[in-house]
Amino acid sequence: MITLENDYIKVSLAAKGAELQGLFSKETKLEYLWNANPKYWAKHSPVLFPIVGSLKNNSFVYQGKYYELPRHGFARDNVFNFEKISGSEGIFTLTQNADTLKTYPFYFELKLKYQLIDRKLKLTYEVKNTGTSELLFSIGAHPAFAVPNTPDTVYEDYYLAFNADEQLTFWKLEDGLVTNETKNIALNAHKLKLTHELFYNDALVFKNLQSNSISLLNTKNDNGLHFNFEEFPFFGIWAAPDAPFVCLEPWCGVADGVNHNQELSGKEGIIKLGAGETWSRFWEVVCF
Repeated sequence: MITLENDYIKVSLAAKGAELQGLFSKETKLEYLWNANPKYWAKHSPVLFPIVGSLKNNSFVYQGKYYELPRHGFARDNVFNFEKISGSEGIFTLTQNADTLKTYPFYFELKLKYQLIDRKLKLTYEVKNTGTSELLFSIGAHPAFAVPNTPDTVYEDYYLAFNADEQLTFWKLEDGLVTNETKNIALNAHKLKLTHELFYNDALVFKNLQSNSISLLNTKNDNGLHFNFEEFPFFGIWAAPDAPFVCLEPWCGVADGVNHNQELSGKEGIIKLGAGETWSRFWEVVCF
């Protein structure tokens, strides 16, 4: 386990998956990240790469050949190299290897850069095409935040506050694939009350979210967090059935549609990166 800290926050990171495993505020003395209790979901904050969500039949077609990839790809199950570890910054790197090339025939360098900036944790994803042909990929975040995270609150005391949306439209999932059916959720003053029932039919998948900041707040105290993200065209909100957490998931990519022909080049949200090019996005969280 690798620890980064400054005067305000302390984070724990694992080499496997370069996964964030703890987010502790020294001021509030609270842990904000889900503890990965396997009774509900045994992860904290996996990186989703080189796909987000499920592929139709867990496979894709590239240049006439079928390849199999599990849900959310393989990065979360691979050990990253430490490129840099200092007091308040950690950089982890993953590149292709013999095993990844069997299931994903691309050369890449995936870099995760964690930075502590006062009370803020910033995570930057950087993808470089180290091959000679076009790189096709998706990437997404999956941090799970503890709900409740104070002893005087219960799950139903919490809500999400969106900085721009007045109504939400989500796409329903069927066996992990995106259907053509949508459902609207009316917000009360930009607020969505959290209930376990919200997630009984899997994640809420958004394709046209207007907000770039979502706050996790509650009605019993002033503790919470601000989750900020830029230029992620898709977003997921999820929790395992009756689990004491909520995932806020900015995505560049999305699960296959139920009618997708499995061609990777035509996959919704797929990013196409030229040889030698570099791409990046970031999200950040402020705890209080």
